[in-house]
Amino acid sequence: MGIGNPVAISAEHGVGMGDLWDALEPHLPVFEEDEARPERAGGQIPVAVIGRPNVGKSSLVNRLLGDERLLVTEVAGTTRDAVDTILEKDGVRYQFVDTAGIRRKGRTDRGPEVLSVVMARRYLERADLCLLVVDAEEGITNQDAHVGGYAWEAGRGMILVVNKWDLVTDRLQGRERIEDQVGQHLKFMRHSPRIYLSALNGKGVHRLFPAMRDLHRAFRTRISTNDLNRLIRTAWERRPPPMAGRKAPRIYYCSQVHYGPPHLVLFTNLLKSPHFSYVRYLENVLREALGLDGVPIRVMIRGRQS
Repeated sequence: MGIGNPVAISAEHGVGMGDLWDALEPHLPVFEEDEARPERAGGQIPVAVIGRPNVGKSSLVNRLLGDERLLVTEVAGTTRDAVDTILEKDGVRYQFVDTAGIRRKGRTDRGPEVLSVVMARRYLERADLCLLVVDAEEGITNQDAHVGGYAWEAGRGMILVVNKWDLVTDRLQGRERIEDQVGQHLKFMRHSPRIYLSALNGKGVHRLFPAMRDLHRAFRTRISTNDLNRLIRTAWERRPPPMAGRKAPRIYYCSQVHYGPPHLVLFTNLLKSPHFSYVRYLENVLREALGLDGVPIRVMIRGRQS
């Protein structure tokens, strides 16, 4: 009939799905990692500066915008009274979300902790990346985790900015303390880049720009279908999930359905989704292999009942 060779499958029981994937794969487009778009439409990398009160967000924004002398323009944001600032550095344009709101004084009468969360959620609506600013002297607190958690759940690429580093006398001990506190309060940021700096004197601020550029490239990565399936199959075979009923767990194929950040779907014969720790294991394998530090990876595992 001119429609090619038929492939016999059973969607209900998962029979023949591997053969179907083998037949489909040669006809699917391949997105190579280096094809990831480094910027959004419009040419900017949208960045939100978030954190609890008094950690130096406004000082950092003032330092970034005051030092660089490459300010392009201020543009109206999509929310009331929001003004974004576009800054160009080394040929890359960064759009800092609602810089007027960050720099505005006298807005803590509504409750500083509540305000920090409300404003973070507002900024996240229009950002790809987040700079979570913490106080080097005070260390990382539960409120830092609360604010940062919104960014991570929203699927934003994250950099941990440790401000007021000039006030730390023992730098080695200070770094060890911050790392311990990341493990306690910011486990979701264990793999995120850290930038130690002083917004007051400007030391270390220059390291933010290459970190943001690289993170955004990773954030919008498209993984080639071949590489993705090879990595997932290897990880699956090395450490398979629990048995799918009486059958050995089997993965048919994996597909990236979205990017910015990467969203992946795995088609399997599992009767139910495995424990979240197994999903975390697969995410970590991909993060390490593809250099996706600071990028939230979304993995959905579909089984026979999905």
